[in-house]
Amino acid sequence: MPQRSEVVLRATELSRTFRVGSRFSPSKVSAVDGVSIELSAGQSLGIVGETGCGKSTLARMLVGLERPDGGTLTYRGEDVTAGRRADRRLLRQGVQMIFQDPYTSLDPRMTVLDLVAEPLAAARSMNAARRRDRVAELLDLVGLSTEMMSRYPHQFSGGQRQRIGIARALALDPQVLICDEPVSALDVSVQAQVINLLRDLQHRLGVALLFISHDLSVVRHVADRVAVMYLGRLAEVGPVALIFDEPRHPYTQALLSASPSVGSEARGRLGRRLVLTGEPPSPVNPPPGCRFHERCAMAEDRCAAEVPRLRTVDGDVVGADVSAGRLSACHFAEQVVVRS
Repeated sequence: MPQRSEVVLRATELSRTFRVGSRFSPSKVSAVDGVSIELSAGQSLGIVGETGCGKSTLARMLVGLERPDGGTLTYRGEDVTAGRRADRRLLRQGVQMIFQDPYTSLDPRMTVLDLVAEPLAAARSMNAARRRDRVAELLDLVGLSTEMMSRYPHQFSGGQRQRIGIARALALDPQVLICDEPVSALDVSVQAQVINLLRDLQHRLGVALLFISHDLSVVRHVADRVAVMYLGRLAEVGPVALIFDEPRHPYTQALLSASPSVGSEARGRLGRRLVLTGEPPSPVNPPPGCRFHERCAMAEDRCAAEVPRLRTVDGDVVGADVSAGRLSACHFAEQVVVRS
């Protein structure tokens, strides 16, 4: 049996709540509630779910842009949850983010040289001449010419701007790249080029990818494992083939059935198209128990009273341990039948 790769980033029961409303009518939104994931060296983890399920908030916590209210975050075995200066520096050098919109994530007043060299200057690890050489290496790595260093972002296409963003994210030799829908703002003809670039960089550099996307076909192509989120919680986690071919959580089945890219294939295995009833619950006032029970055809009284824990299909409760096999947060996961 091959030796298991080192876990470089692990989140355990991460939670994040935001205050909303006015001073006279305050409310709270539980954007992420008890989410546990882990990334091993060279691994790709896809995060999928409806808009507003907490994917981007989770990504921002993993990269240090949001501080969790609860849970722990460890990078290469070091607990970086507390937010001490040394912890922030360790996390921000080792975990970098590629943003969704290449048009707004790059400062229009800075040249490509200044944009890509900015992390190097912040880390104070190189003089100006060495920074320039490093920028030239990074541009070549992402398929751009070194002659572009003196240009400004508005002089590039969307795909080229995203390549600049990728080069900037790689400047400090990170171990993890957090990709928050990195191709959704690009033309279809360019999306495949950027996805293939990320896959190539992963194989060449050994970097781990956390890939957030609404396009399930992209996630199936990129990811080794998939985590499905619903209203701030994990619904199902597992190898990409098992999640797409044998989904056990009713929400995962409905998500796959509704997808234009993989829906026909999923409906063929399920024997029908699954259509969700009702509206998604408000994150300000989420339902008790299983947050999906109000829209689930399999729901029983237990679902409204008891929060389901992640567990194997055989019923073994694993809680925060998301490293083994396929896990589903459903009381009746072992009863869900999928056609072969």
